[in-house]
Amino acid sequence: MSDLNKLTIADARDALAKGDVTSVELTDACLTAIEGAGALNAFVHHTSERARDMARAADQRLKSGDATPMTGIPVGVKDVFCVEGVPGQAASRILQGFTPEYESTVTRNLWDAGAVMLGKLNMDEFAMGSANESSCYGPAVNPWKVDGRQLTPGGSSGGSAAAVAADLCLAATGTDTGGSIRQPAAFTGTVGLKPTYGRVSRWGVIAYASSLDQAGPMTKTVRDAAIMLGAMASVDPQDSTSADHPVPDYESALTGDIRGKRIGIPREYRVDGMPSEIDALWQKGADMLRDAGAEVVEISLPHTKYALPAYYVIAPAEASSNLARYDGVRYGHRAKLGAGDGITEMYEKTRAEGFGPEVQRRVMIGTYVLSAGFYDAYYNRARKVRALIKRDFDQAFADGIDAILAPTTPSAAFALGSLDQSDPVQAYLNDVFTVTLNLAGLPGISVPVGLDSQGLPLGLQLIGRPFEEGDLLNHALVLERAAGFVAKPERWW
Repeated sequence: MSDLNKLTIADARDALAKGDVTSVELTDACLTAIEGAGALNAFVHHTSERARDMARAADQRLKSGDATPMTGIPVGVKDVFCVEGVPGQAASRILQGFTPEYESTVTRNLWDAGAVMLGKLNMDEFAMGSANESSCYGPAVNPWKVDGRQLTPGGSSGGSAAAVAADLCLAATGTDTGGSIRQPAAFTGTVGLKPTYGRVSRWGVIAYASSLDQAGPMTKTVRDAAIMLGAMASVDPQDSTSADHPVPDYESALTGDIRGKRIGIPREYRVDGMPSEIDALWQKGADMLRDAGAEVVEISLPHTKYALPAYYVIAPAEASSNLARYDGVRYGHRAKLGAGDGITEMYEKTRAEGFGPEVQRRVMIGTYVLSAGFYDAYYNRARKVRALIKRDFDQAFADGIDAILAPTTPSAAFALGSLDQSDPVQAYLNDVFTVTLNLAGLPGISVPVGLDSQGLPLGLQLIGRPFEEGDLLNHALVLERAAGFVAKPERWW
């Protein structure tokens, strides 16, 4: 078999089971692809020897008949997941030199299932960003290109999205705090699934905003997302927010039958200035689901307009608290001190050198909204708005809605460096369709549905009921089949 790195998880699993290919061969194909893709800057910590050792162990496991659907599958790991013995920086200079002595629950689950680790993937610093431009490693680059311009793969899971889209790995892990799985998936023509909050353990994931962060799979197909989520998800006593729900067989839920299901179209998502291409794609997606036997109805989520400002109060507030631990004392970067400098100067200089501009901005915003004079005016008010946003979704589902269809992003991928750094709100608007799910703790999936006039991929997202990822994935499968999206970027890297 040729082009083994281009296989899906499902196809690779079947080939491994038949003995048509070995995990070592799959892994070598991916490692060769990674070596030839330096221009994408997707992989930032390489673990090739570990990968080959894991692949050999996976082949033994396959021979013994003890395989799972993920056994022997080579994957990439976003740099926010702690992997024992492998550098973990969350793309920040302040964690330079940090090597975790423990394993995140998600990666442990994957390794227990027999998956193979190819390396660590680029991302926005501490997962703060929508363009992968805040990384200490430099930006990851989208394998899709227009007029010779390098495009963003999205953020914060930009390295994961670029690696999957360029066939450097069969799948990758991502995290989603305000859209950081779904937006990069839409920008790269891949599938990105954000599970229900609490479905996947956060233990060992370097925190950004703890009440919003959720890990999930980034894959080439919906079926692959179902397979990988089954391996990643677990009930975890080490994570106090882990939900005590058994993990079902998500792949078995993929029947392709959504007859009689009710799909909601939220009228509040028709924002001012929405490009006509996005609107047309949204209508096309609704028609696809209607043709499959679903009932498509307009619904109202009246507090949607408050989601973005509420998110950009709550997330920085939690970041301000979580990032206080990075002080140069125990691990990571420590600034060089001058004569007469004390511990206060060490903290100040270390954090000023270690944190990039976007992280500094969000820490300062968060500290401000948590301060004594502004806590009630900003943070408490944002928390109340969050409750109202969740109530909107609860009401829609109580009224019989099975899933909600919306755009994933307000545009296709844009050029690297095109965002106005003096106007951060411009970048924050990329999250306009995605943050509501994180505030409400709901599952969502982005599926590639078409190309824009420039030939760049566009995605639609489906939003599901809490802890009903199987049903959500089945709706996504129908959308994927109807769209028939098979476009791939032309190789230039």
